[in-house]
Amino acid sequence: MLQDAKSVRYYQRITDALVDHWNRGYRTDELRLFFEGYISALRHADALEPYLIHRLEDEVMRFLLDPSNFYEPETELDRDYY
Repeated sequence: MLQDAKSVRYYQRITDALVDHWNRGYRTDELRLFFEGYISALRHADALEPYLIHRLEDEVMRFLLDPSNFYEPETELDRDYY
């Protein structure tokens, strides 16, 4: 669990970007490349302590591997339409 404020902000930015890319048609392999590039940039810029980057990496990977994060639930209006 992330507790550092900066780590939480980076987590929100990364996960929002992953969902946005998913909605644009990118899929798992491409999302993973994006994520790895983002983490590399954080390491290179010394934006966070290394142990915080490692925790962030674990949390985002967990988010990425959970398919429920990338599908919108069907609403009642959608069911009535079909």
